[in-house]
Amino acid sequence: MSTHDSQQVVKVWDPLVRVFHWSLALFFTVAYLTEGDFETVHFYMGYGISALILFRLLWGIIGPKYARFTNFVTGKEKVVSYLKSLLTGNAEHYVGHNPAGGIMVVALLLMLALTCFFGMALIATDNIGPLAGTFVASFNEDLVKELHEICANGTLALVFIHLAGVVVSSLLHRENLIRAMVTGVKVIGAKKSKVETVKGENHV
Repeated sequence: MSTHDSQQVVKVWDPLVRVFHWSLALFFTVAYLTEGDFETVHFYMGYGISALILFRLLWGIIGPKYARFTNFVTGKEKVVSYLKSLLTGNAEHYVGHNPAGGIMVVALLLMLALTCFFGMALIATDNIGPLAGTFVASFNEDLVKELHEICANGTLALVFIHLAGVVVSSLLHRENLIRAMVTGVKVIGAKKSKVETVKGENHV
């Protein structure tokens, strides 16, 4: 543990969470940009995203402290209270995901899952992919295509909101959240958050 009078270096994001995060960002970007032009690449990016979602759901149950859903998925009241506190500049600091960040994780996973499902349902109408030959293949192709595009664009909108939240939180709490997702650690002021004083905290 390396602790100074004014700050602590705390391990937050484990290697698998970081690999998941940046892989998902890469796969979604490539999938979005290749839609309609490079279908094979687009398909495999979709499969990759699906695999990442399944991994994250599992890791959210059995992973380390800050990866678990129980650590950052909170009730609606806590999310609303946190968002209101942002407007006053007095938002409580969290070592892991704050309540708004937690609900964003859930929203992104859900929207990505829907995007992947409708994407696989779309190619299933042409008897291609893992859903070919199932009842999904009987869905209306035009409707499924529209839903796939709506979900993909919805995911993109959530990504922009997520990035805005990262910027706001980084400025408000004077921490580099992007660097933390690369290195896995946060440098936190000793009085910034009550969370750091909890026994058993994993410091570097």
